[in-house]
Amino acid sequence: MRFSIFSVADHYPDELPRTLDQLYGELIDQAVAADALGFHAFWVAEHHFHPYGAVPRPALLLTAIAQRTRRIRLGSAVCVLPFDHPVRTAEDYAMLDLLSAGRLELGVGSGYLAHELAGFSVPGAEKRERFDEALHILRALWRGERVHYNGKFHQLNDLQLNVRPLQTPAPPLWIAGLRRDTIPHIAAQGTPALLIPYATFDTFDQLQAAAAQFHAHWPHPSNPAMTPRLACGLHTHCGDSPAQALAEADGPMARYVRTRLYARQRPLAELMAHDLVAITDGETLRRIADRYADAGLTDLLLFVGFGGMPQRDVLRSL
Repeated sequence: MRFSIFSVADHYPDELPRTLDQLYGELIDQAVAADALGFHAFWVAEHHFHPYGAVPRPALLLTAIAQRTRRIRLGSAVCVLPFDHPVRTAEDYAMLDLLSAGRLELGVGSGYLAHELAGFSVPGAEKRERFDEALHILRALWRGERVHYNGKFHQLNDLQLNVRPLQTPAPPLWIAGLRRDTIPHIAAQGTPALLIPYATFDTFDQLQAAAAQFHAHWPHPSNPAMTPRLACGLHTHCGDSPAQALAEADGPMARYVRTRLYARQRPLAELMAHDLVAITDGETLRRIADRYADAGLTDLLLFVGFGGMPQRDVLRSL
């Protein structure tokens, strides 16, 4: 089990005095702390046009983090491929891999928020085709090929990048799945998957069943170089006792859930009862992590700092 840190960079300009530049500074300091503490990676989400998330271009923030850290890997969760030209995406993240000495983990997705799709004039009915085209082009460009492509949305004529990622054959690519029915399809491609339990599952048993599906559809069971990777984001806060952790995280978690666009509102007690969040002391966190590992998860992306939680509480929790 690998333990990483994840932030959606949720911002609350109408509720909290923290400014956007202060938020970015806090995220960088969290990544520096996570690097020193031995976490595997620091992931950040891409969001647009709303305080739901305040990092529209993860590659920029992750490049700044790369200059302050030395070991921790740097991930986008996720880069929304239909919102940009795939050549620009390939270039931006190749540069990030070079500037971070080969620490990029690229998570990609097709987008799911209606206001973001509308803002980029991407019809929802087209997003999957746009995603598939962009991912095909990205992979070919990262292999160093001269790309000829005549697709529905993109045309490339003998194009080759002048920058390529440092990692060979390419940085790890992850695909996000918010719907349960997409998980077997991601696995069948031999591609690592990213899940968000609180948004996708009602119970831990449903998560466990989805993980079993993922492993059942993984196409390389006998190839040790193609070990399945299945990650999930888990809202996490660690205190000296369960009561302290809950006292610190209750208000921020309520703010977070209340302001999540298009999401079903769920009581924190319900999420805790099903281990779909981890707000407790260290010993109980170990039990929850063991449960996820036993279910077939290989990576936990720990949401920290959600709901405008004070930075001192975030760093103490880390």
